[in-house]
Amino acid sequence: MSILNVEKLSHGFGDRAIFNDVSFRLLKGEHIGLIGANGEGKSTFMNIITGKLQPDDGKVEWSKRMRVGYLDQHAVLSKGMSIRDVLKGAFQYLFDMEQEMNDMYGRMGEVSPEELERMLEDVGTIQDTLTNQDFYMIDAKIEETARGLGLTDIGLEKDVHDLSGGQRTKVLLSKLLLEKPDILLLDEPTNYLDEQHIEWLRRYLQEYENAFILISHDIPFLNSVINLIYHMENQELNRYVGDYEHFQQVHEMRKQQHESAYKRQQQEISELKDFVARNKASVATRNMAMSRQKKLDKMDVLELAKEKPKPQFNFKEARTSSKLIFEATQLVIGYGDPLSRPLDLHMERGQKIALVGANGIGKTTLLRSILGEIPALSGTVQRGENLFIGYFQQEMKDTNYNTCIEEVWNEFPSFTQFEVRAALAKCGLTTKHIESKIAVLSGGEKAKVRLCKLINRESNLLVLDEPTNHLDVDAKEELKRALQAYKGSILLISHEPEFYRDVVTETWNCESWTTKVF
Repeated sequence: MSILNVEKLSHGFGDRAIFNDVSFRLLKGEHIGLIGANGEGKSTFMNIITGKLQPDDGKVEWSKRMRVGYLDQHAVLSKGMSIRDVLKGAFQYLFDMEQEMNDMYGRMGEVSPEELERMLEDVGTIQDTLTNQDFYMIDAKIEETARGLGLTDIGLEKDVHDLSGGQRTKVLLSKLLLEKPDILLLDEPTNYLDEQHIEWLRRYLQEYENAFILISHDIPFLNSVINLIYHMENQELNRYVGDYEHFQQVHEMRKQQHESAYKRQQQEISELKDFVARNKASVATRNMAMSRQKKLDKMDVLELAKEKPKPQFNFKEARTSSKLIFEATQLVIGYGDPLSRPLDLHMERGQKIALVGANGIGKTTLLRSILGEIPALSGTVQRGENLFIGYFQQEMKDTNYNTCIEEVWNEFPSFTQFEVRAALAKCGLTTKHIESKIAVLSGGEKAKVRLCKLINRESNLLVLDEPTNHLDVDAKEELKRALQAYKGSILLISHEPEFYRDVVTETWNCESWTTKVF
């Protein structure tokens, strides 16, 4: 049975087309991976099918009485609400029913016998619904799901405004799973999740009976949970049965077939045009020339898809730093409350270190303490000499209305406009992206702009906080290559072993020094 039908969908932003006459269907029980390079329109598609965005043309039809759950990375969590308050919001419709039932109880002494009989019947129906939906076990269900995604470690009474990016994602995901919708729509759910909870989500989705659509650039995770691929490229949306590896094989085969057909047609067009040119003036051959011209006019000319620019990340390296990168002595980090026991840490030139461990234990806080951005609660950090630091932050919360050109030009005022455009193009951004405001770019495109600024400033120490979040497969592979080639030192936070294990010389498990209880 078809749950969702999308027909002849077209959409764009200004003169930048995203979709052109695409169709899509979702059947009961299908586990779909929605893939494509950064900026191809995956999140836009999700916003259209959920009604948050109106398409320029086309039709979106859901089956009746379908409850759709959408994990939106940009959802607003209001200051003053605790984690428990947000999770209880998953059951708001049940609380509303309870309120309706209590209101009826309050009015029963004032109504006629006939009205009383009808109200008693309604109250009975509501009571049955509340019981069947485990309304009186809500707190236990919240605790169970929160424990599975590590929220009980944070504390369910914590204000959501004070959460890290990973903790925020866990709250939104927990709320969504508690709602138990008929269809899950997940937009990069593993971003900011640590390895332990990615594995929990993997098992959950593998056992999930209903349909879901998943956007993810984490290919091992995607492969383990989906059975269908929809691929977005060049304003098209194409369906492939099977996992990502099978998609790659079939897609490459189709691409080669199309290129062969294109070459054959171009040869035929060339021959037809040549015949027409040579024979249209002659009375004896004019009819044959006209016949071939008609064939040319009716021909559906094939076109080759425009090749997307491949990113090239080559970090500019500064002069050699001192042997000591940093030394922390009895360092305690945190904001008011300590997040770590006293730490003695040491890093030397040439080391490439990955910081790993659960979200919320202080990995980002440690980086910022080492860099001197926030004061330590106690202890000291001695940084080496001649350090030229390139810092990639996990989150950029402020809305940026600069164009990509303005953003890079502000950072490098000595560049010509040609040099700015060339630098952005090398990071895999097209002309339309480069001229767009950063606020309208996808998460991956924004990350590429930030990487553009990073690679063009000389450094001998890279401090990278979750640099692969939002990056597509090609960009992620190129970043890995660039970090392997980098001669300087690296301090890296990542939740993707497939990415960092081929880059770093050693791994520090931050769970061994945190004050958090697991």
